[in-house]
Amino acid sequence: MPTGYELSHLTALEAESVHIIREVAATFERPVLLFSGGKDSAVMLELARRAFWPAPLPFPLLHIDTGHNFDEVIDFRDRTAERLGARLLVARVQDDIDAGRVVERPGETRNRLQTTTLLRAIGEHRFDAVFGGARRDEEKARAKERVFSFRDEYGAWDPRAQRPEVWNLYNGRHRRGEHIRVFPLSNWTELDIWEYIDSAAVELPSLYYAHRREVVERDGMLLATNRFLPLGPGERPYETTVRFRTVGDATCTGCVESGAATPAEVIAETAVTRLTERGATRADDRISDSGMEDRKREGYF
Repeated sequence: MPTGYELSHLTALEAESVHIIREVAATFERPVLLFSGGKDSAVMLELARRAFWPAPLPFPLLHIDTGHNFDEVIDFRDRTAERLGARLLVARVQDDIDAGRVVERPGETRNRLQTTTLLRAIGEHRFDAVFGGARRDEEKARAKERVFSFRDEYGAWDPRAQRPEVWNLYNGRHRRGEHIRVFPLSNWTELDIWEYIDSAAVELPSLYYAHRREVVERDGMLLATNRFLPLGPGERPYETTVRFRTVGDATCTGCVESGAATPAEVIAETAVTRLTERGATRADDRISDSGMEDRKREGYF
């Protein structure tokens, strides 16, 4: 006769994330879930679906659109929202450029400009809790951020003034105009994400799996050629088999050479890699050693 019951690590992570999502839905008035169509937001959305099933999601989805997207990701975003019957809000960086709120500089990505668009959307819709798919294993600034991350009336994050989090007790208190960023996947790793995608059959955009694509090598990274990425002097595109570990702005998101065409094959690759996905494939994080933290202090994801 069994004398004990042991949860698998994935079941424990799932339970923790579902608890966080339900806690937010119960204690905040106007939460929203950031959904870009990437793998982490797809897993977070699946966890939210399970948290309230068979009821519909009690909050909308929000995508901060740089305008420089991979077509496969936007198609997946729209299909997923329609399948779940979720309300999808899209805030566009181009609108802020056209209105003169931000200035696009030649040769720079639009990722830094997203902060203004994100904060504008939060203010316009009066969101008081914003779910994000960030994980602590991704980058050192994210490693020290709380699950409930307080943002002031300007959307700024102060890492020196974070609130303590003891066990599973979260402090969501805030004044009008302030809000909380909530990260249900904080304790997950890239490997955990892929194992969950495999076990829960989470659908993803096709570019997360091996496919043929024209690329160009730039600063030690493989960037997919696209209409938003002008070629530099001497750059010669070539076609190879690649997949994406993370998805973002098409001008700064790199891919890796890989033949992994299934979740199981991606898991096998991920288990032996020694480079984080952002360190290996995100040019926007190479601005400086504190690039991510600087952006988060300004209100970035």
